[in-house]
Amino acid sequence: MRLESLLSVACDVIAERGLANTRTADVAEAAGVSQALVFYHFATKERLLSQAFAYAAEQDLARVDTLLGSGAAPLEKLKKILRFYVPSGGRSKSWTLWIDGWAEALRSPELEKVSRRLDLRWKEALTEVIAAGVTDGSFTCPDPGGAAWRIIALIDGLAVQVTVHERMVARRQVAEWVRLSTARELGIDPEHLA
Repeated sequence: MRLESLLSVACDVIAERGLANTRTADVAEAAGVSQALVFYHFATKERLLSQAFAYAAEQDLARVDTLLGSGAAPLEKLKKILRFYVPSGGRSKSWTLWIDGWAEALRSPELEKVSRRLDLRWKEALTEVIAAGVTDGSFTCPDPGGAAWRIIALIDGLAVQVTVHERMVARRQVAEWVRLSTARELGIDPEHLA
């Protein structure tokens, strides 16, 4: 079994069982391989979990990297990043992994390092888009980095609420709050983000 396939299976098992409750034996069984093969590729359970988490996050970030490299205007890039990042319906496997990863990062230095690196990439991508929008006059924002952190923090907090406490806040309401807050941060009409 290829490493990428093993990581994909590990992500599915982790999303179902949680990081703390996932055993290497669970991943091996789901993948139809021996536990020895899992340890051959990852050496430790912590390495398996952190690499599976990174693999899942990298799938989302690859879309963002493609978007950043496109010739789209900053406003269009912003709208797409928000669509990628804001939870959109049902219990998202991606958000389930992120929430679980943040919780486990409190106890796992390896996972904390990976989650920090990946989290910063989201913030850097959004900062880059905001700064480009300020440069071309699309946005008015004296602190693109601070705005990116505040927008991402709002989305992260709301994502926890809609993922963990389903039906507590409508996803449509979450999208509206993010749109309004982002528009305020960037000095634009909220309708530009619709």
